[in-house]
Amino acid sequence: MRLYKMLSVLLEYPDQELIDHLQELRGEIDDCVDMDDEERSAMRRFLRHLESASLTELQADYVKTFDLTAEHSLHLTHHLFGDDKNRGPALIDLGELYKDYGVEVVTNELPDYLPLILEFAAYLEEGEASVFLADAHKVLNVLADNLKKAESPYAPLLSIVEGRATLTRLAA
Repeated sequence: MRLYKMLSVLLEYPDQELIDHLQELRGEIDDCVDMDDEERSAMRRFLRHLESASLTELQADYVKTFDLTAEHSLHLTHHLFGDDKNRGPALIDLGELYKDYGVEVVTNELPDYLPLILEFAAYLEEGEASVFLADAHKVLNVLADNLKKAESPYAPLLSIVEGRATLTRLAA
C-alpha cells in the first residue's frame, strides 16, 4: 500500500473496519519505502491515537474536526471558493481529470474530498503525484496550519501531504 493510499484511509471517517485493520496498517507503514523516518513516526503516532480511544470517541472527534469546523474541511475547493458559484466548475474539472485517467469515482463525495484526491494520487507515479498535489499546496498549507492550531491529531497527516505537495521535492 503506497503512502497516499494509507493517508487516504486514515483521513476517512473512522469505522470498525479501520480499527480491525490497524495492525495491517502498522505493517504497511513499517514496510513502506515511500516515506522518511519523520513521516513514519507521525503515522505511527496517529495509529496509537486511534488505538487509545473508542470508535465512538474517534467518530465524534472526526465530525467535530472536519464536518463542524469549516476551516478544517477536507473539501479543498471550499477553502478557495466557499459556496461561491466558481466552485462548481473547479469540481467539474477535477472530476473530468479523474475520468481522463480512467478512474471511476464510486463514492458520494465531491471530487475535491482530500481522501479521494489522495486515492487518485496513489494511482499516479510519484513525480506525477507531486505535481498533481502541488496545485493544492496553498490550500493544504492552510488546512495543515488550521489543524495544528486546533491541536488536532490529524495535523501531522496533513503536514505529510502538504510536505509532499511541492515541486521543490521533485528537484531534491
